[in-house]
Amino acid sequence: MPAAPIIVIEDDPFLRVMQIVLDPQTSAERVAAFADFFSHDEPDFAGYCARVRARATGLFPAEVRLVDSPDELRAALPDARAAVLESLAFGRTEIAAARNLKVVQKYGVGLRTIDSEACAERGIKVLTIRRRANIACAEHVLCLMLAQAKMTKRLTGRISAGALAEIGFPYRPFDRRHTPYSNWPRIRGVRMLNAATLGIIGLGEIGREIALRANAFGMRVVYYQRTPLPEAEERQMQISYATLDNLLAQSDWVVPQLPGGPGLADLIDRPQLARMKPGALIVNVSRPDVINRAALIEALQSGHLGGFALDPQYQVPGRDDDELLQFDNVMLTPHIAAQPRFNALDDFADMIEVLAREIRA
Repeated sequence: MPAAPIIVIEDDPFLRVMQIVLDPQTSAERVAAFADFFSHDEPDFAGYCARVRARATGLFPAEVRLVDSPDELRAALPDARAAVLESLAFGRTEIAAARNLKVVQKYGVGLRTIDSEACAERGIKVLTIRRRANIACAEHVLCLMLAQAKMTKRLTGRISAGALAEIGFPYRPFDRRHTPYSNWPRIRGVRMLNAATLGIIGLGEIGREIALRANAFGMRVVYYQRTPLPEAEERQMQISYATLDNLLAQSDWVVPQLPGGPGLADLIDRPQLARMKPGALIVNVSRPDVINRAALIEALQSGHLGGFALDPQYQVPGRDDDELLQFDNVMLTPHIAAQPRFNALDDFADMIEVLAREIRA
């Protein structure tokens, strides 16, 4: 019987699912934890694993080596047939250590950390996947933007004159002998996304998905990150670069889309909020602490900030007495932007099937 193929996988919490599917030596405790994690969307996690294994001929069963540092990656590569990476770099040093590697799977589409040219020279195939969760996050951003623009939090269900009067819109009919009757409650403050300026801070994979959808709404998109994109790529994406200060000053909507890690907490604080256009809005589905919470509340209280939406929260689980809930122009959702769980499960099924095919080739 041939030896089980060795698969090196970056120890990302989500990528551990591939270990469960492929490596029968995975601990029962980890299997149970992920069965519980997926249970509300996939109650038959064991059945899911069995279905994916059936499509993984030649890859299951495998020996999976989880790594979380460059040194661990290089040490695990000898005799490995495939590597699955999320953020770890893979270049000529790693290639030199990978004598039998056939394929590198990037958990995403961006290849900034993968030396594709060096891999091609060695005959190592590089695969990518457009992550469904990233698409879901972008959809959630647009959902929150539209909900804010159309004031759905305040207005949903308020269709009577009395209910609208309660929130500051007393009924005063138009003279219908001469005028149309749309917006009979005289709701003020409704916005459009079309022709508005969206500023994206951090143009990673989710930021790019957001820009794509904002373009479809006819928005003008500017972005800020440490390294600007090549001009040709900016033209293709219909975006333009701005410094952080300029982005804040010109944007009607600001979307911070930044990864975890040190150095980015309180990137948007009192000075940055003060630079924003009066009435501009922020939608954040990345890390809450990129915006200083106390400064955010002050900007909402003063009316300088036109609205705010957040997923996930500063505190998990959230509190019913959270100060942010007092504002009718604030929307909070409980860390659901990347859902449903099938986004990840379908990604893993696709990656495993393709890896099996490449290893068999």
